[in-house]
Amino acid sequence: MEKTSKISGFYKIPPLERLNIVKEYAGLSDEDVANISATGALKYDQLDRMVENVIGTIEVPVGVAVNFLINDKDYLIPMATEEPSVIAAASNAAKMVRDNGGFTTSSTGPVMRGLIQVTNVKDPYGARFAVLSEKEKIMEMANAVDPILVKFGGGCKDVEAYVRQAPSEDILVVHLIVDCRDAMGANAVNTMAETVGPYIEKITGGKVYLRIISNLADKRLMRAKAVFTKESIGGEDVVDGVIKAFEFALADPYRTATHNKGIMNGITAVTLATGNDTRAIEAGAHAYAAITGTYRPLTRYEKNANGDLVATIELPLAVGLVGGATASHPTARANVKITGVKTATELGEIMAAVGLAQNFAAMRALATEGIQRGHMQLHSRNVAIQAGATGDLVDKVAEAMVREKKVRADRAKELLEEFKAGKQ
Repeated sequence: MEKTSKISGFYKIPPLERLNIVKEYAGLSDEDVANISATGALKYDQLDRMVENVIGTIEVPVGVAVNFLINDKDYLIPMATEEPSVIAAASNAAKMVRDNGGFTTSSTGPVMRGLIQVTNVKDPYGARFAVLSEKEKIMEMANAVDPILVKFGGGCKDVEAYVRQAPSEDILVVHLIVDCRDAMGANAVNTMAETVGPYIEKITGGKVYLRIISNLADKRLMRAKAVFTKESIGGEDVVDGVIKAFEFALADPYRTATHNKGIMNGITAVTLATGNDTRAIEAGAHAYAAITGTYRPLTRYEKNANGDLVATIELPLAVGLVGGATASHPTARANVKITGVKTATELGEIMAAVGLAQNFAAMRALATEGIQRGHMQLHSRNVAIQAGATGDLVDKVAEAMVREKKVRADRAKELLEEFKAGKQ
């Protein structure tokens, strides 16, 4: 019988039965099925409520970054990532700056924007004034739908309006400025935007279409700073090398993309470990990097009067401690406990410090020995395992590849056979 992906009522089928259907369709082995169905801390009934058409889970290693001193407070920071060297690099950077006071952080508060698109407006600038003149009423309507958020000091705090040029017409875009407290805020903000939409249509004479949160959270900025003494990082030549590497990222967008990706290696790992929205964080960070119209690095590096390296970072981080997987995923809850944070803003500031540490570690490696040495030492173990090495042979094959500077799958297989045959 011809295979088809058209399966009627697939979402109604129990998860394990779905998995059996997929097994037959894809020719999965019993081992494949066992791996997919090993759900760890989550039970199938929990999974089935979290996402649609669930069949299992995929595990990502969770490690802990150490040595972090942030605002004179010690932190252990859980990071979920499959990439070797990320956690080690962050921990090493934190160690280098620790004796000089560690990281200091600040933020602008947990404020998000809700966008309301108004089309078919004859006088968009006049409509903008109409919206602003009704600001108090709009805020009152928005806050009425989330009294709990208002009770805790949050809620809609302001209304902004902008005329934007679209291909077919000038449109009016209304922004609800919402303090989300310890939530990421998507549900609250979206509900507020949908609630006030009809009233905005009434006062503008236009047609409202999209009503949705913005992931460019430019009112939810997190900042971190660290001063690395020249002695702690290898001397003044290293300071100058890091600054030159930063200038490369300033000058060339192809380098900027990888520069910012390195920052997100750390931030996304903490985001995932704590059950927050990795896609929202990534989108917001890269959009903020381009907010001036030119894609720029999210970090800055300078030399102070003592010749030490001053590193700073500023980016939007819309993370929460209530709602979503942060509340429903037992491992995410445990990871939040490890951090010891009390507010979403504190978590965001920690993540900014991790992003800065990650970026500095990469910049220092690039400016000195190159990025591959440390990375490949850790990556070599994965390559050895992929080649079939087990037990002590994993380290033996990995060490041999690093020594030869040939960390490749084909060489791993050759070395494995040589070790098994007693030729090494």
